[in-house]
Amino acid sequence: MRSVAFGMLLLALAACTARGPAPVTDRVPARVRTTPPAEAVKPEPKPEPERPVTPQIAPSTNGMHTVQRGETLYAIAFVNNLDYREIARWNQLESPDRIMVGQVLRLTPPPGAIEIKPLEEVPPPSARPLTEPPLLTTPQAVLLSYSEANWAQASGAPTVAVTAPPAARPPLPATPSPAPPVASVPAATAPVSAEIIWLWPADGTLAGRFGAAGGKGIDIVAPRNAPVVAVASGKVVYSGSGLRGYGRLLIVKHPGEYLSAYAHNDSILVKEGDSVTAGQRIALMGDSDADRVMLHFEIRRYGKPLDPLKYLPERS
Repeated sequence: MRSVAFGMLLLALAACTARGPAPVTDRVPARVRTTPPAEAVKPEPKPEPERPVTPQIAPSTNGMHTVQRGETLYAIAFVNNLDYREIARWNQLESPDRIMVGQVLRLTPPPGAIEIKPLEEVPPPSARPLTEPPLLTTPQAVLLSYSEANWAQASGAPTVAVTAPPAARPPLPATPSPAPPVASVPAATAPVSAEIIWLWPADGTLAGRFGAAGGKGIDIVAPRNAPVVAVASGKVVYSGSGLRGYGRLLIVKHPGEYLSAYAHNDSILVKEGDSVTAGQRIALMGDSDADRVMLHFEIRRYGKPLDPLKYLPERS
């Protein structure tokens, strides 16, 4: 029995040590996750920052105005068709650039105030010839030499008849010949703001004129983001959207108390207090608070709207 068991053990060991091919199993290679190239990854669009909302400046109905944040004296005067200098004088402001939030401004002259109006530009008077020669009158007194008879006549005393030569009457002055007529000089037309050389604020099609449907300026239609330039050198005195119906608005102050206004902009490229030069790009055209892309442009003086076409150069 032991020999049989020993033989079976030897057979088992021989089977274990036999060489042969290793068993093969089918394996699926693991998937490798790759990152797409950087240029193929599109970043998520960032939401545009919300533009600050400027309080709307409404025309006064009671002659008073309470200053809100973001308002300037120029904008308050603009919306009420007033001269900013008048408001400053009525409220005893040291500077039109310094008003306080919450300050109540008077928009009418105080009692007893003297209204100061600017001198209007009028043509000089023209010369005209005289229609008649000057009127000559006879002298009312005659100079007499001293004598008793003349003294008695002058004093009213009785006189003795004395034969005396009649007093010589001074000769009348010769009548001057009428002056030759002076040629009439035609009235010269006062130059319109000769101190400013005006430029057009934008290129485009003129779509609205001054006075049409109550318009206080002109409308120029052009593609969105068309450049808007300053019509003359000056200082930016307002930049915001606080005037109802004007959208994003710029107001520039020029010499001679002129103001130029640029409305409905898509974006504004300057800020309040900036000095600008004629032809400088100050905004991009848009349709803010308007039903189409356009620039609404105004010129004002002493707070009163003027026809811009009388100031801007003629276009071919």
